[in-house]
Amino acid sequence: VKQGEKKIVSEVELDQLSQIRPLIFNLNEQASISDCLKMLKKKVADFDFIQEFRELEHIVLPGEFTSGIDPHNKEKNRYRDILPYDSTRVALGKNKDYINASYIRIVNFEEEYFYIATQGPLPNTIDDFWLMVLENNCNVIAMITREIEGGNVKCHHYWPYSLKEPLELKHVRIFLENHQILKYFIIRMLQIVKKSTGAAHFVKHLQFTSWPDHGTPASADYFIKYVRYVRKSHVTGPVVVHCSAGVGRTGVFICADVVFCAIEKNYSFNILNIVTQMREQRYGMIQTKEQYQFCYTIVLEVLQKLQTLE
Repeated sequence: VKQGEKKIVSEVELDQLSQIRPLIFNLNEQASISDCLKMLKKKVADFDFIQEFRELEHIVLPGEFTSGIDPHNKEKNRYRDILPYDSTRVALGKNKDYINASYIRIVNFEEEYFYIATQGPLPNTIDDFWLMVLENNCNVIAMITREIEGGNVKCHHYWPYSLKEPLELKHVRIFLENHQILKYFIIRMLQIVKKSTGAAHFVKHLQFTSWPDHGTPASADYFIKYVRYVRKSHVTGPVVVHCSAGVGRTGVFICADVVFCAIEKNYSFNILNIVTQMREQRYGMIQTKEQYQFCYTIVLEVLQKLQTLE
């Protein structure tokens, strides 16, 4: 952080965020957390989660992909086989234009968590991406990929490179107002100005940078802090979440976020149920059994920390 630049978040604050505390933490609750921990540990030790993941694969979802396979929209898909369902796709503008993005609503008890899961923008879909952010009044974007990984382009660079120079697009002009580079994620404060009206919209862009090409993050702790910081930053609209295809890491993020919110509110949760809900709304959410296992790993980490608080 240069002289005069304001640090956006401190490591101390991130540490506090990762200590997820339930609202009620009496003996009764401590006992149920302890039971939950035992059950999850057993599932992981006995590899039951693999069986669960296989069951997910067998759920037949009657979804239509008419918009995604329309020849006009072919160029707008990063991957041929990852398309949004018509029923949950994000439609742009009055003409209901196409973008490879899906609304995802996860219900846990009486709470609903609202996201847009989308692919990493392509050079020809950057304008659409920002239009989607504006139309849905989103104030936070969770980007869970680097632009290039293992020599492959995973996501096009869709924000300004420097504080000095805005990114000029057809409908919007984007300014980078401040940024902070942490060990495992980057915070960018962006201002999006709509050219037609001059209206300004502020977005916090949070890019997680320590998820290797294949597999899962080495540090569960880093990812927990990141997920909590995204949640803390959320104010309006659905949370926009994307990786490269918008199904694998994106799914892990959504699952973790819902579970952490549940723990905080003393709600029980079921990972299989959360992932099933996701899959009903976007095809193939959470792609590998390693990613599915990682959902369990991070939840165990949080619950184990809670036990030490007693």
